[in-house]
Amino acid sequence: MCLAPAGPAQDPKKSALDKATLEAYVRHLYVMDSRVSVQVLDPKPSTELPGFLDVKVRASAGAQSQDFDFLVSRDGSKILQGSIYDVNSNPFKADLDRLKTEFSPSFGTPGASVVLVAFSDFECPYCKEEASMLRQNLLNAYPTQVRLYFKEFPLESIHPWAKAAAMAGRCVFRQSPAAFWSYHDWAFAHQAEITAENFKSKLAEWAKSEKDLDAVQLTRCVETKATEAEVDRTVAQGKELGVNSTPTLYINGRKIAQAIDWPNLRSIIDYEIEYQKTAKNAGEDCGCDVKLNVPGLQEQKALPLEKK
Repeated sequence: MCLAPAGPAQDPKKSALDKATLEAYVRHLYVMDSRVSVQVLDPKPSTELPGFLDVKVRASAGAQSQDFDFLVSRDGSKILQGSIYDVNSNPFKADLDRLKTEFSPSFGTPGASVVLVAFSDFECPYCKEEASMLRQNLLNAYPTQVRLYFKEFPLESIHPWAKAAAMAGRCVFRQSPAAFWSYHDWAFAHQAEITAENFKSKLAEWAKSEKDLDAVQLTRCVETKATEAEVDRTVAQGKELGVNSTPTLYINGRKIAQAIDWPNLRSIIDYEIEYQKTAKNAGEDCGCDVKLNVPGLQEQKALPLEKK
């Protein structure tokens, strides 16, 4: 009896639920060599897509890191990556739920139908340009319809004094929410002159001119790094949202992951103002933002812009 020659041995079926298998797959997918550390976190049942599991893969190199979110079939054979939308809710609901604005510097109108959240770095030149654009235009064009929140996101691996500036900003904010915006404008305006070595002396010079600040208290706050945990929490929140560059701006949950010019930003805001008149599923008047009931905490008011 003649037998057909045996074919090549079949490799055993692989499963993306095996952490080593998924790590190797992701390394190949994104060309991550041994210089990049890859961690596969434990799978969780997907709340968005029944029958699949949510698996987060964290890649890091030095101080830089990025998370990748995957959906894996329960048998481990298929991997999905992409956005899932529920036609019955705001397409940006997932990020709206994760954006926490309490105790963040803000200007604009409480209860506004359009909320902007800016993740920014005081040493980033693109952040400087966007910050100037926002401060010069936002309230002039939208005196009642918009509110902006500022979130510190210092890129420590490339900007040596960014975290010190972020912590100092939080120290200023602790004393005077209005003075924070004076500090914000000063830090960006003097970005080219500031270094890691002279930051504290420059800050002390600025503080002397601020009548609403106690310079001694500010120095003590900076020296003891009293606000470092606050900045770290904001950075962690940004990473959870997938922020990995600055500036990153959210407009009613819509993510803009690069600098945007005023005409394009204005067109998005105008659209959202009209859309929210009937949708009412974003902004501060939709119930999306949970406020903490803390005695003595008052609404933050914007520092008026100086007319040039």
